[in-house]
Amino acid sequence: MPLFCGGLQLTGHTTQVRQQLPYRRKEESDIQLSKYVGALFPVVNAAYHVLGRSVSQENAFSRSGYHHSSSSIMEDAKLGLRSPESERYSKELDVAVRVVQMACSLCQRVQESLITKGINQVKSKDDDSPVTVADWSVQATVSWMLSECFGSKNVAIVAEEDVQTLSRADSVGLLETVVNTVNECLAEAPKYGLIGPTRALGTSEVLEAISRCNSTGGPTGRYWVLDPVDGTLGFVRGDQYAVALALIEDGEVVVGVLGCPNYPMKKEWLNYHHRYYRIMSKLSSPSSESWDKGCVIYAKRGSGETWMQPLVQENQRLTAKPICVSSIDDPALATFCEPVERANSSHSFTAGLAHSVGLRNQPLRVYSMVKYAAIARGDAEIFMKFAKTGYKEKIWDHAAGILIIQEAGGVVTDAGGRQLDFSKGIYLEGLDRGIIACSGAKLHQKIIRAVDASWDSSNL
Repeated sequence: MPLFCGGLQLTGHTTQVRQQLPYRRKEESDIQLSKYVGALFPVVNAAYHVLGRSVSQENAFSRSGYHHSSSSIMEDAKLGLRSPESERYSKELDVAVRVVQMACSLCQRVQESLITKGINQVKSKDDDSPVTVADWSVQATVSWMLSECFGSKNVAIVAEEDVQTLSRADSVGLLETVVNTVNECLAEAPKYGLIGPTRALGTSEVLEAISRCNSTGGPTGRYWVLDPVDGTLGFVRGDQYAVALALIEDGEVVVGVLGCPNYPMKKEWLNYHHRYYRIMSKLSSPSSESWDKGCVIYAKRGSGETWMQPLVQENQRLTAKPICVSSIDDPALATFCEPVERANSSHSFTAGLAHSVGLRNQPLRVYSMVKYAAIARGDAEIFMKFAKTGYKEKIWDHAAGILIIQEAGGVVTDAGGRQLDFSKGIYLEGLDRGIIACSGAKLHQKIIRAVDASWDSSNL
């Protein structure tokens, strides 16, 4: 199910994008056809009507499904996508991919200002973890766009950030920067096939968009789960991070989208220090693909497919391609991932475990859910995380990642072999010891057995 943010050669200039993707404003009743070059399945977003669909804006995102014209039914039959089940969550996935593409662009700009200009846009939360302009700005942007696309009454969001720090008297300048960053991003919505606001959002509107992400999840209903910048430490250091957006329905993850702006297209560059990578990417010629980086990876529950597309760039045609996990099942040949920071994970235990299983390769230590992306893309085979006593895993740190691995052919469970339970609120309650993600069942079973054999001596 390749999705295309425009699916055409984007110029980066709004007027030119509008000429290539004609649309009318949402308040108009007749929704125009968008011309998605190479789009292989029918998708609908807030502003467009695709592949002969005949739907009104009011019902375009209704859960009752599409209103087909005869031509669209023929198109579906040709593509083998006529069943209602195959179309389920397609609208949500389409919008989520576009919104994450927007968020990645926002993050790239903020990270560039942090690294090259030395602009201090980092604050500490009550738990001393860092939060940046990008965290709040992405949360506001995603919240506003989802509410516009699906209706604010139909959107519940579980997200990491709140407005407590932004609302302090000493944060006036920070808040102003967030508001400007959000509006700059929303102004680019047509570039991603979406409709932005007719005017710039005010401070109260941005704060409201952030505050609206106050769902606590649970076992019933539908809610989005957002980590606006997963791996904030990596983000502020110019290293790996991810924008993670998932949709959960009745406690099950049904849509997962990971934006990885710094993920190099070639596996070997993951092992280089981020500063070296940045230098080499700037020195390489514009036509060289050797140092290309940035992608969005996405999947839908039950599709058996995970897809990857590059980030939207000027003068570049987007192409999505399916990805799958590695076929390696010999531990001696496998690469395993683990968190960079030791604060919430035991490196010593995973090192001992790796040795006992026969893993010979050095661990791939990367920030954020990029670890999940690495396994889904076949760049690594194992991710192990064993939290220290007292630490509780949060659903936004895993929801999108587990789905893209599962649909790519991998396995993700807790250390007892049980599925992760996303129905208990914002935490992964009842987690047995830790999380194990593998490229296949055979490798997964070997890790599970090794954990059982080594656990009593782990001191965790």
